[in-house]
Amino acid sequence: MERLGEADEPFEEPGFGAAYLNNPPPEYPRLSQRRREEGTVLLWVAVGADGRPVSWRVEKSSGHERLDNAALAAVEGWRFEPARRGTRPVAGSVIVPMEFRLR
Repeated sequence: MERLGEADEPFEEPGFGAAYLNNPPPEYPRLSQRRREEGTVLLWVAVGADGRPVSWRVEKSSGHERLDNAALAAVEGWRFEPARRGTRPVAGSVIVPMEFRLR
């Protein structure tokens, strides 16, 4: 239920890129490295008002199940800057790209 005037408050999407959030990158599976598998996984993540991921899924696959699973496992421990409605933290969702590139 919206508060009176809530729709007029600016809405800011959740964030995940700030260095202080200390979100570790996904582990690159060894078998994927040996097989030279690369790609970008796009994850859809529902973020609670407390900045913790509530649910997540693969929005777009890298084309390699091992890489997709590594991305899913990594986001479980992440913390996000929650979405905001005005100055209040609220639940929201965000698309998170996770890139796997051999250097």
